[in-house]
Amino acid sequence: MSSLLVRDVMSTSVVTVAPELGYKQIVDLLVEFGVSAVPVVDPRRRVLGVVSEADLLHKVEFNGEDVHARLFERRRRRLAKEKATGETAASLMTAPPVTITTTATLTQAAQLMEHRNVKRLPVVDDDELLVGIVSRRDLLRRYLREDDVIRADVIESVLRGIMWIDPIEVDVAVTGGHVTLAGKIDRRSSAQIAVRLIRGLDGVVGVTDDDLKWGFDDTTTRLSHTFDA
Repeated sequence: MSSLLVRDVMSTSVVTVAPELGYKQIVDLLVEFGVSAVPVVDPRRRVLGVVSEADLLHKVEFNGEDVHARLFERRRRRLAKEKATGETAASLMTAPPVTITTTATLTQAAQLMEHRNVKRLPVVDDDELLVGIVSRRDLLRRYLREDDVIRADVIESVLRGIMWIDPIEVDVAVTGGHVTLAGKIDRRSSAQIAVRLIRGLDGVVGVTDDDLKWGFDDTTTRLSHTFDA
């Protein structure tokens, strides 16, 4: 069953900066390459942190203001003031970096982005060295699969491959990534499992199974046991 991984959608051409690179040079790189953030790496390409537009904008935010930390000041504002005085990537970056491996699923990447409130993730190999970067836009590539490819995946991977259901028993139609199932199979539980598996396929945006019937509803069967005293 097809399942895209981070390595399948990540960008391998990554703009990086050294820790000592200056503020103005970082701004120039973001503009030149049309990116909103750059990983900060050491000579081995180990990721030390990430400098984003948000990190750079703190200097604009506190332009002309007193940036000395005050007693009981919130940690977030204190860090923002520290970055407002930064002049190199090392002093501007957000660290430690939030990274992900090449073999992570797109679902795991999306969950990590949501949990850590980031728009992109540096991708590292088994040695923790940078090999790419994945963004929110990259994660949407799973929905670019053609309808006929999705239909073949439903039939061969789910129905025939996992569920051992003869595809002749189920009519599968896919339009705009939406899968519609019709026909009849032996058990209701098999239908439920098949639908769940199909929803997890790359490119599937929804499943309609209103016309998928079953011969036996085994989901309501309860086994009773009699115990001797």
